[in-house]
Amino acid sequence: MRFEQLEQFVALGVLRHFRQAAEQTQISTSALTRSIQTLEDEMGYELVKRSTRSVKLTPEGELFLDYAKNTLAELEHTKKRISQSVNGNTDEKLVIGYTNKASSVVPISCGQFLAQYPHVKIEMQLKEQHELARKMKEGEIDISVYSQAINSIGSDIHLPDQLVLFVSKHHPLANKSDISKHDLDSYPMYGCFSQSKQVQSMLNEAIDMLNKSASIKVGSIEQVISGLVKSDHFAIASIEHASTLAEHTELVQLKTNKDLSHEQLVIQTSQQAAVGEHIDHLLSLIKKASTTIT
Repeated sequence: MRFEQLEQFVALGVLRHFRQAAEQTQISTSALTRSIQTLEDEMGYELVKRSTRSVKLTPEGELFLDYAKNTLAELEHTKKRISQSVNGNTDEKLVIGYTNKASSVVPISCGQFLAQYPHVKIEMQLKEQHELARKMKEGEIDISVYSQAINSIGSDIHLPDQLVLFVSKHHPLANKSDISKHDLDSYPMYGCFSQSKQVQSMLNEAIDMLNKSASIKVGSIEQVISGLVKSDHFAIASIEHASTLAEHTELVQLKTNKDLSHEQLVIQTSQQAAVGEHIDHLLSLIKKASTTIT
């Protein structure tokens, strides 16, 4: 018993006409007659009542028609599952969100992916990082790609370019490659006045961010330097004093994440995202393209 015989029997069972069924299955009427006779011989029962005017199925034929329909439906389902396993879900849509710094990676990777999986629909969304986080949490995107400073984990310090942190060269933090808020928790702080109201406002916001508002000592740059070289304090000042600080042999500027030139892409997948070979392939393309970016 072959699948094409089942297709021929279903056509006859639906159309109840030998010539029309033969035309639908693209064989001759005599070939269809032989095919039905072969099925009857294999089953051991008469499946079709033939007459000059019509075709009727026997009770056994009606049961066999249900079997043939179910078998062919299961065959199509299995074919679809095999195709999805090899080529990806033809009905699947992937939503990928990414930030501007990932725009040199994601579109190219998606293009490479679609060349191999043309039936998978991809929607790309360019968003800010905070919006990506929200969409990922709400299940609105399947994959998010954003840039992050290499050591940007936890309570990092993100200062405006107009501000600098510095310590005595003998300070325990002087030789650290980058500084986090946690590193500064146990050290007192000096703040330096700025002539610019805008920069002074930045200084005040930075002091609040570092949770030092209650204990900070404020003074001129000379007073701050004098107190710093004799203590384990750290200090914050505006960039206008950068040259003074750089020339002072007893001082070292602390490296925060704004000083790091290298970033890396962070790739996250939603828990709702489908798991499969094609998804893994797309992720591998993005990772390969991203590695470490500047």
